Amino acid sequence: MRRTKKTLGAALAVMIAVGMTACTDSKESSSATPNSTGGAEKALTYSFGEGKTFHSNEPVSYSMMYSDHENYPNKKDWRLWSAIQEKTNVTFDLNVTARTEYENKKSLLVNSGDAPFIIPKTYDESSFVAGGQIVPISDWVQYMPNYMKAVKDWGMDKDLRAKLKSDGKYYVLPGMWEVAGGGYSYVIRKDIFEKAGVDLKALEGKWTYEDFYEALKKVKAFTGAKYVWSDEFTGKSTLSIAAVEYGVTGGWGLANGTRFNEQTKQFEFANSTNDFKDYVTYFNKLVKEGLLDPESFTQDDKTAQAKFFKGDTYVMNTNYQLLSDFKTKMQVPNADLYMVVQPGGPKGLLQIETSRLENGIMISQNALKKLGKDKFIEMLRFIDWLWYSDEGQTLSLWGVEGETYTKDASGNITLKPDVTYNGINPQATKKLNVDFGFGGGVFAYGGSAKLKMSKMTEGEKDFNNRILSLRKARTLAPPIMGNAEESEQMNLISKPLMDYVDTMTLKFITGQANIATDWNSYVAQVETLGASRYLKMSNDIFNKTKNMLGY
Repeated sequence: MRRTKKTLGAALAVMIAVGMTACTDSKESSSATPNSTGGAEKALTYSFGEGKTFHSNEPVSYSMMYSDHENYPNKKDWRLWSAIQEKTNVTFDLNVTARTEYENKKSLLVNSGDAPFIIPKTYDESSFVAGGQIVPISDWVQYMPNYMKAVKDWGMDKDLRAKLKSDGKYYVLPGMWEVAGGGYSYVIRKDIFEKAGVDLKALEGKWTYEDFYEALKKVKAFTGAKYVWSDEFTGKSTLSIAAVEYGVTGGWGLANGTRFNEQTKQFEFANSTNDFKDYVTYFNKLVKEGLLDPESFTQDDKTAQAKFFKGDTYVMNTNYQLLSDFKTKMQVPNADLYMVVQPGGPKGLLQIETSRLENGIMISQNALKKLGKDKFIEMLRFIDWLWYSDEGQTLSLWGVEGETYTKDASGNITLKPDVTYNGINPQATKKLNVDFGFGGGVFAYGGSAKLKMSKMTEGEKDFNNRILSLRKARTLAPPIMGNAEESEQMNLISKPLMDYVDTMTLKFITGQANIATDWNSYVAQVETLGASRYLKMSNDIFNKTKNMLGY
């Protein structure tokens, strides 16, 4: 099926068109409320707009859920709170909940109708939509000029369609990044790999998992190690990122086992294909040849890390932000740690992270009921400034210029030398998140490429730049926009189906199941558990909603 210009999703097209008007209105008339025809209804009691600081003439307080992280617990005297109030004249009435209990508390408050106005740190809003307690925020984004500017300037319309529900609306304001992140990859002992004869510079730009296999063999031959690689995260990160290069799903990215075929414009069940067989065969080969520790799929993270820190192993999957901490814990003199670009595979040299969306903010219907339309729009414009303007994002991440950071003439940010964050200034005595409240997960997500890079060490910047220059971005798959009844039926199929796939993935890899003799029975059982039924529902739903999605 050929895509035409006319098939741009209706909801997103309207959102962008109205948003562009809203951005213009906010620049020209931030002292008046625009009505439906673009005129002014009455004078405002606050200022707002693209490139402007939101500020209310009168003090305002909004109720908000707050996910309290145990590593930087909330403090009433954080500079974060006073800095927001100084800029905007807004304070929060916080419902502070421990991070580990946040999802349960959120569900309780939303489903009971007692939710605060602002509900940040939301990763999956799907379960809250049917209850009617959450605002379909895509109906209101035209009043948020900074948000709409990011959508337009960064081309976020295709990213945002992943959030659409069966009614063509979305119910969460996601964090939006101009560029995708580097994500998880493999930290290796560069000193050992190079001594073993692995030419990283020659290989890294174009290597595949088969090249990585050959490199692991060289390291094993050189070191005589029992295992070259013993993984953390019970192997789920590794299985997830490798699955991308094989065109299947696994680990953290197991999901529903489907992939979208851009040629046929249909969903396929990937995890019973020959691609999937090649995928599990690859990792089984690593285990059989003593390259990958089979305990990788059962051990806890500290056990995996201890093997690496002692020098017993030389490869481990991790996130770059943990690297600086790992370097301090190495028990091997002169160990040189290096994050490699993820290997490619049969489907190409593909970027792992493609979505530029993060967790986001739900808005409770209580806000609209209790504030009324005009004051509700005012709250949205405050949210627009704090979470989506460059000024607000910089404040949330870095704090107050001159107090926690400095900025040069080119806009480059330097953290004050007595403050540490994210591996920057590791010897400093003050922590940006613990002592000041900045850089926390409730506020500090989303922003420009420059802002994203500003929080990285030089090594992490290099890692991200290598990925962006050496790997190809993937096309985002469309969402399956089932209604509540359809989604429930699909979940009833998917749960036992994917539990079986997950179990057999590990059995194939570790040799508990024989790929040569057990593969056909595995495929048959996948079918018995409903893979074809799930696919039929997925494609029927897609065919009903594809115009809305721009197909």
